[in-house]
Amino acid sequence: MSAESLILFFIVGAFLVGVAVLFSSYVPPKSSNPQKFEPYECGIPTEGLTWLQFNVGYYMFSIIYLVFDVETIFLFPWAEVMKETGMRGFIEIVIFFFILGVGLLYAWKKGALKWE
Repeated sequence: MSAESLILFFIVGAFLVGVAVLFSSYVPPKSSNPQKFEPYECGIPTEGLTWLQFNVGYYMFSIIYLVFDVETIFLFPWAEVMKETGMRGFIEIVIFFFILGVGLLYAWKKGALKWE
């Protein structure tokens, strides 16, 4: 890939992102309803503070779930092309599982999987 094509790629990419941002700011319907500016649009006024502090364990649990969920999605395409990739693909997925296992052991050791 030459430097000119790389520069052109970035220019076209920046242009398309700019067009998408401008398009999305003009196309959607605008609502001036005061309920749209409430923290929750359920129609029930909030009682007390709306900014509450939650235990970081909830966030850690959800992030770990998302990581393993997304990684599991990558297994389906790999399983489809396993015969074509041969031993190299098998070694790569073993390394992939090893890294996931180390991450799971780390999260387990830190107590991120305990729901208290």
